[in-house]
Amino acid sequence: MSFKSILRDLKEVRDGLGGISKRGWSKSSHIAPDHTMTPSENIPQSPWASLPPELLHEIIRRVEESETAWPARAAVVSCASVCKSWRGITMETVRVPEQCGKLTFPISLKQPGPRDLPIQCFIKRNRATATYILYYGLMPSEMENDKLLLAARRVRRATCTDFVISLSAKNFSRRSSTYVGKLRSGFLGTKFTIYDNQTGSSTAQAQPKQASPKLPATSYTSGSITYELNVLRTRGPRRMHCVMDSIPLSSVISEPSLVKEEVSSGETSSTDKENISPSLLDQPLVLKNKSPRWHEQLQCWCLNFKGRVTVASVKNFQLVADIDPSLDALPEEHERVILQFGKIGKDIFTMDYRYPLSAFQAFAICISSFDTKPACEG
Repeated sequence: MSFKSILRDLKEVRDGLGGISKRGWSKSSHIAPDHTMTPSENIPQSPWASLPPELLHEIIRRVEESETAWPARAAVVSCASVCKSWRGITMETVRVPEQCGKLTFPISLKQPGPRDLPIQCFIKRNRATATYILYYGLMPSEMENDKLLLAARRVRRATCTDFVISLSAKNFSRRSSTYVGKLRSGFLGTKFTIYDNQTGSSTAQAQPKQASPKLPATSYTSGSITYELNVLRTRGPRRMHCVMDSIPLSSVISEPSLVKEEVSSGETSSTDKENISPSLLDQPLVLKNKSPRWHEQLQCWCLNFKGRVTVASVKNFQLVADIDPSLDALPEEHERVILQFGKIGKDIFTMDYRYPLSAFQAFAICISSFDTKPACEG
């Protein structure tokens, strides 16, 4: 049997199960027990459930390696939907974004991005509905079949503004299973707090080898964003600081890192990272704006977005780690762009992020720029 026929049969199995479910619900809105059939007889069994584990591993491995981009990568999700044994092996085979650089399951949106190259996404803004949709890809496709990752809707309240973040662009209820968190701003729109609706899945400290199991929905503070007030109304881009409570500073510093300590004799000594005060390395990661340069000919502030941003906007930014000078970090660790965001067209923006941020955290930081900030601009 060819590899393509296997994928075709998998799709038929999935569609067949979905058809059975739809027909069952379409007959009546009331549910009553059926005493004519036993539960085991009423449950459709997949013909693929009894495959030998060795063959099953090989099939899922080939599917995972061949279907690298969406929408074709939906075949990997289909493998996890066949039955319990398929789901378990699929979870073992598919690596986390940090290792493979791909987004496959919803849990991937709460896991750190890759270390080497950023994951590239784009955001569409709908002014009429006050919604912001995050898609997977370089830019909008002509077929408009881009993979939706996250959606946010702005809700203005008396003393604050909430951006409710969901896996669905049609359901923003906090009681829904699609609710993943929110971003809340203060009255002036200069301070924001990121609330994560899942526990422990977005920290850079944890390094799971497979997708995490379903966790209880518990909201906790994942980070905070502060925009500096521009009291003197001077020209220049917005200045912001992001404190990521769930990510330690040590996640962006390579091994071994050295710290310089002043000794009584006036000399400087270096000690290994193990001897550094734990309070210094375990403190939350702080992100800051990468300083732009003033372009005399264009008469504007400029940053090198490597072609990913094409329209000048006060919202454009690049964030780097704010590393204490006492840490002998490598120069590239000071300059490495962890998140960049910028405009490429009317209501279309790019978002590129990398380790240790997750897609959820990066998206929350980016949508904070859409809130009105008259006190921060020149």
